[in-house]
Amino acid sequence: MRFERGSTRVAKAVAVSACLALLAACGGCAAHPFMHASRPAPAGAIGVNGYLWRATLDTLAFMPLQSADPYGGVIITDWYVNPEKPDERFKATVYILDSRLRADGLNVTVFKEVTNGAGGWIPSPTTAQTATDIENSILTRARQLRLSNLRG
Repeated sequence: MRFERGSTRVAKAVAVSACLALLAACGGCAAHPFMHASRPAPAGAIGVNGYLWRATLDTLAFMPLQSADPYGGVIITDWYVNPEKPDERFKATVYILDSRLRADGLNVTVFKEVTNGAGGWIPSPTTAQTATDIENSILTRARQLRLSNLRG
């Protein structure tokens, strides 16, 4: 009877180890909603396309930067108030989704708030064209950076 209990423990340990190994294999970049399968970045390199990363920072340089994660490819700005329109403010989040320079490797979300007259801010819808215009500006700048790098 003692031998059977020992073999049951071993079988349970093997089963638990196999389950843990399967769960560990399920994690990683493929599970991340904003990442596509691609080659891993070399050690010390950023995890996304460098041209898109630099172009995003250049394009959004007029807005204060809240957060930038070069390994995850996320850039978040803080609220920006245009001096010509102090009754509205904007914030942007950019996801760089690929390590290749591709138009579909970029996702921009823009948030807008307007004053409520009492010193507070209330959310306001933005047009989809605003995000598209920023994406196009980033892509144009990324192409310029790439071409200048190729020319030397």
